Amino acid sequence: MTIPATRFRQGLVVGKFCPLHRGHMFLIQTALARCDALLVISYTNPGFDRCGPAARQAWLDELFPQVRSLVLDDAILARLCRKRGLPQRRLPHNDADPAIQREFTAWVSWALCDTRADAVFTSEAYGDGFAAHLGAWYGAQLGAPAPVQHVCVDRQRLAVPVSGTAVRAQPHLAYAYLHPAVRAHFIERVCLLGGESSGKTTLAASLAARLGTCWAPEVGRERWDAQGGKLGYEDMLSIGQGQVAREDLLAREAKRWLICDGSALTSLFYSLDGFGRADAALEALARRPYAVTFMCAPDIPFIQDGTRRDAAFRAHQHRWYLAALERLGMPYLLLEGPLEQRLAKAHAVLTSGALDDQACAAYGG
Repeated sequence: MTIPATRFRQGLVVGKFCPLHRGHMFLIQTALARCDALLVISYTNPGFDRCGPAARQAWLDELFPQVRSLVLDDAILARLCRKRGLPQRRLPHNDADPAIQREFTAWVSWALCDTRADAVFTSEAYGDGFAAHLGAWYGAQLGAPAPVQHVCVDRQRLAVPVSGTAVRAQPHLAYAYLHPAVRAHFIERVCLLGGESSGKTTLAASLAARLGTCWAPEVGRERWDAQGGKLGYEDMLSIGQGQVAREDLLAREAKRWLICDGSALTSLFYSLDGFGRADAALEALARRPYAVTFMCAPDIPFIQDGTRRDAAFRAHQHRWYLAALERLGMPYLLLEGPLEQRLAKAHAVLTSGALDDQACAAYGG
């Protein structure tokens, strides 16, 4: 006869989740199946690249909407303490003594979340000691016994053989262990800019095919076609937002790189050029950084497709982009010559991993 697993009133899971991988998801899913309610707490000091509190909270909210989750950094912690009239505290360092970490977690659950766990779920050897400390801390607040049971989940990492350290070391080799919502944060976004008829759309499709990934077509061109060539001022922000949303969606499907045909900076250009003004929200979107920006030079024959202005306007666009990139402090790489030459150069830069300012300067940015 199979003895049913103990069910708990209130469960607790604590982790850095930098990033949230399928091992963490398995842990949370196991806890959910055993608990009437589940609290998930995440904090880390110091933090890790691309795993900030906003990203971790978004991952938890999307993947586990039925869970109460709290992701902390010092600023969030300070705000919550002020709101509740509590003394200010700071996150303990990741290397702090385990007793400090356990006391902090117990305090967060009790003082900030009004929660007392009766089970804590971990995949770590420290779980028994953690549960004992929580129980003693809660008992001291209540003046009565408040035992907390430790439930160990996949301690040997047999169900999901992965760790956060391994994922951070080589995120692009760990895609199988990351949900698309998480994986998108580790995709390198590559922006192609250029004036009309500068070959960027053809290059975007070709570069994506050579890299075995996908590309984000230009929303503005699609809107222009759909509206019969009539775009108003109100379309500019909408197009910029649409471009960003498309990138965010396609980043979930991409493999290491997402090739972007233009950016919100493109919408900013057309807003300023066509209407003499731009929404502040569009200007903010135009400052979004990319792993690398390729600037397509206007040195190929201008092709009139019935929607474009002329070569002089293309040259004007090119100069504006260069000035805007300089003003915004965004490094770029200049691509010149025929498609195959541009494609080979862009591919070499991306696959060499040289995506820093020095590399941009070396390639003529």
